[in-house]
Amino acid sequence: MTDRVFPASKPPTATDGVPPAPPPAPAAVNGNGTANGTANQKPQTYIPANRPVYRPQPYSRRHHHQSRPSCRRVCCCCCFWSILIFLLLALMAAIAATAVYVIYRPRPPSFSVPSLRISRVNLTTASDTSVSHLSSFFNFTLLSENPNGHLTFSYDPFAVTVKSAKSGQTVANGTVPAFFSDNKNKTSFRGVIAASAPARELDPEEARRLKSDLARARVGFEIVMRTKVKLRMGKVKSEGVEIRVTCQGFEGTVPKGKTPTVATSKRTKCKSDLSVKVWKWSF
Repeated sequence: MTDRVFPASKPPTATDGVPPAPPPAPAAVNGNGTANGTANQKPQTYIPANRPVYRPQPYSRRHHHQSRPSCRRVCCCCCFWSILIFLLLALMAAIAATAVYVIYRPRPPSFSVPSLRISRVNLTTASDTSVSHLSSFFNFTLLSENPNGHLTFSYDPFAVTVKSAKSGQTVANGTVPAFFSDNKNKTSFRGVIAASAPARELDPEEARRLKSDLARARVGFEIVMRTKVKLRMGKVKSEGVEIRVTCQGFEGTVPKGKTPTVATSKRTKCKSDLSVKVWKWSF
């Protein structure tokens, strides 16, 4: 067996051959009452091993958006209420218009031309066919009727145009004076004149087309009238509304001398079209 050597429990002395360790020097105390060498050291915080380390949570935008309504939701609400108000107003306007129609039953005015006389239609062309002149003279009777019992019409002067029915070339121009049409009223104008005097110069293409129309045994004509009319129903009054009156189906021969000829038509009644403007659209 080997012998084991156990270290001595007491500190070595000088007699053992090892010099003793010097005692620790006392720490110097500065003016603040702290020992030198420990002033710059930070105290350590004790954190238990089973406690999680605190970490700051990021900013939640979802919570921020839930706290106040989004712009999209506000826009949707505004659009919904705007559309609902518009539909209600349109419904009220439709109900009011239906009530007015049922009570008053408004009808458009009617026009007719019972007779059209052709006094002169002369087309002269120069020898070199470069210049052509047209001289014409028409007169007709215009009848206007207001079939409404609660609606009146106030017309501005009419601009009258007589055209060739085949090519649409203008043959004569005239006017009808302004007039007022009361309830259940009939107005007649006799001897309305439409003419081209002095003679009107035509370009070669217009002259060629009109010469082809006048070469027929019976020439077709149509009368187009344009004006503005103001409607009034009780205390309600509208602004000027454009109206176009078209009278078609006239046929007659071109007079050779000074004796006028009468154009005949199977349809003496004219077609009237009201042009109601809303902003930039016409109906």
